[in-house]
Amino acid sequence: MRRIGFIGLGAMGGPMAANLARAGYEVHGFDLSRPLCDRAAEKGIIISGTAAEALAGSEALITMLPAGEQVISVWGELSTDFAKDILLIDCSTIDIESARVVHQIAKASEALSVDAPVSGGVAGAEAGALTFMCGAEELAFRAAKPILEAMGKRIIHCGGPGLGQAAKICNNVMLGVTMIATAEAFVLAEKIGLSHQALFDVASVSSGQSWSLTSYCPAPGLVSSSPANNDYKPGFLAALMLKDLKLAQDTASRLGVAIPLGALATQIYALYNAQGGGGMDFSGVINMIRGERQS
Repeated sequence: MRRIGFIGLGAMGGPMAANLARAGYEVHGFDLSRPLCDRAAEKGIIISGTAAEALAGSEALITMLPAGEQVISVWGELSTDFAKDILLIDCSTIDIESARVVHQIAKASEALSVDAPVSGGVAGAEAGALTFMCGAEELAFRAAKPILEAMGKRIIHCGGPGLGQAAKICNNVMLGVTMIATAEAFVLAEKIGLSHQALFDVASVSSGQSWSLTSYCPAPGLVSSSPANNDYKPGFLAALMLKDLKLAQDTASRLGVAIPLGALATQIYALYNAQGGGGMDFSGVINMIRGERQS
């Protein structure tokens, strides 16, 4: 399998497609944004004029789009052109029900399909170090794994159709909550007079340890790769964290499950976005907790 269609060449999709091209795949890409297409062309992507052109002749199609309705629309419009046994991979983060709809679209065309949302942010996409959480039948997962390995380091089969999306939203509930808790602890330490370094040295080897602390610390100067060292430029947009938390809340509500900390995290990120933080990294919520105005 050498030719891949790739639809959605944004902050995540662009570098993902570029990594496929670097791995030797012939990648035909499409995006509604001309500047994104121009940027992708510089990285070895063959730009198509339409989504249908990107699909034509491809043995696999990857979508990386903002929302479920867009994925359903694209897969639905292209479905009459799906070859039997073509591999369809959606790497967008969307609601579970929409993911299952697109799996049904694929099934009706006798295509293989995988929902494979990612974790790792823009840095992970650029480095080819993403984690893919896959929902698929075993045959489809096995077909997709070599392609995903060109874009990521961890390819995890989470179960059947839609369960990749389930893993993503559950993971991001934990991420959103722990980032807020970590930020609160650093703000409290500042008020007490405890240095950032001292708190980090203790918590990073104690029961307060988390990924939000040791890999993505919201306080600057402690973790070299953290957006805190770059004026909270994303990274992972706060607007996308809010989107994922809302997906989790909607799913929990539909299932009658109470997730009160997830609900509170959703409210906090909604406030941060409303104050202008949506275009910043999600770890920048520490500035709102400090009481600073958002740009």
